[in-house]
This record gives sequence, C-alpha cells and structure tokens, in this order.
Amino acid sequence: MTDASPSGQSITVISGEGLDASEAPRGLDFHELFATHAPYVWNALRRLGAAPSDLEDWTHDVFVQVHGHLHEYDPSRPIRPWLFGFAFRVASQHRRRAYRRHELGASVHEAVDAAALPDARVEAEQDRQLVLAALQSVDFDRRAVFTLYELDEVPMEEIARTLGIPLNTAYSRLRVGRTEFAAAVKRLRRGER
Repeated sequence: MTDASPSGQSITVISGEGLDASEAPRGLDFHELFATHAPYVWNALRRLGAAPSDLEDWTHDVFVQVHGHLHEYDPSRPIRPWLFGFAFRVASQHRRRAYRRHELGASVHEAVDAAALPDARVEAEQDRQLVLAALQSVDFDRRAVFTLYELDEVPMEEIARTLGIPLNTAYSRLRVGRTEFAAAVKRLRRGER
C-alpha cells in the first residue's frame, strides 16, 4: 500500500503480511492509524532534524515500532504524543549513528497551495525554512519538548509522560528551548549561521 507524504512523495506502507491484527487494541486499525497520522509523524521527524532524504525511511521505522507496541496503547491518552514518543526515539537512534555518515541529501520541497499568491507562497516558505533552521539550533531533547508544547499544543503533563521525564525537567527544557529558539531566529534573520 502506498500513501502520500506532506511533500507529495509516496510512502510505502508495510503490507499486512506477518502483522497480527489481534494484538491491536479494539478499534485501533494499524493501516488507518498510518493513513491518518503518517503526515504528522513525517513533520515531527522533520522538526526533530531528519534530512529530507531520510524522512520516508524514518517514518517507516516509526510505524514498524508502533505496530509492535499497539497492544500497549492506552486509548484514554491522545494518540499524537504517543506517536511523537516513537518519532523521538527513532530520531535519537539515527542521530547517534549519524556521526558515521557524511552524505548530503537533496532538498525535497513540499507541495505549495496553488491558490496562494506567489509573494505569499515565497514568504510562507521562507518562514517555514527559518523555523526549521532555528529548530536545528535547539538542543535535541529541548527541541522535542518545545515542538510538542509550542507547535503541537500538547499539555506539559502529557509531554513529560510521553518522553519519560519529570514534569519539572520538561518545564525547564521548554524554558531553555524557547530561549535557544528565539536566539536562533534572531541570528538567522541577521544572516548569521
């Protein structure tokens, strides 16, 4: 099965072969979960620093892990922070291995709304690139908290639970992450790296 990513690229969904649907909680269909939340996971990974050339593979890795843990999902909790936890762990694993790799990926551009005026599209793309570049300047652990809280609007208690950290640590990471993000935005707007 194939689905489209936010950039318009196709994402290959692992087939149902070898997947035991009886392990999934009642009402949580893996293929529906993938179809509904793959774009969210794709964006979460991008915000966590995945190179455009890695997004499809990392998204696939996340959903392979999700499938293995479907039986652990607590339906009383929101699904997106739970999925973000998997994305965070996959990104962490790849970051630890990244020092061995030195490849340059081609830039992948996302589909742009054809109805928007050209000036508005350019400005929106510049803002998006600024945010992504500034996020890269934020420490990885703080970036996860910042992204969940500021961009995904997840309550802090859920963030702490999802990332397995104390609540005060989550608040501290958010505070420092905000400072790092704001400093990065100012620096990038001045044209510094």
